[in-house]
Amino acid sequence: MAYDEGLADRFRQALDGLPGVSEKRMMGGVCFLLDGNMIGGADRSKDGVGRFMFRVGKDNEAEALSRPGAEVMNQGGRRMTGLVFVGEEACDDARLKDWVSLTLSFTTTLPPKKK
Repeated sequence: MAYDEGLADRFRQALDGLPGVSEKRMMGGVCFLLDGNMIGGADRSKDGVGRFMFRVGKDNEAEALSRPGAEVMNQGGRRMTGLVFVGEEACDDARLKDWVSLTLSFTTTLPPKKK
């Protein structure tokens, strides 16, 4: 996976100045965190495909996977429950905001992590 500044910037814009958001380079891309809890991220796969990753939580996973372009996230041969990848072509700006909203419906329920 490789970092993609354009995709990261789109994710940043979709978060639209939300307080408590930070960024961290992880998993070969950039991840966005809310009060220390991962929201999601953006990268390019080994094949060069741009994609977003969203942390939707277990309860939202079925809904997330029913959306266009969503697929299960596998990391190192292991399924990552509650996390989905969405290709950049399936994520125009309006859909990206919808994904961020779904993600925040989960991550805002988590307690802030201590620094």
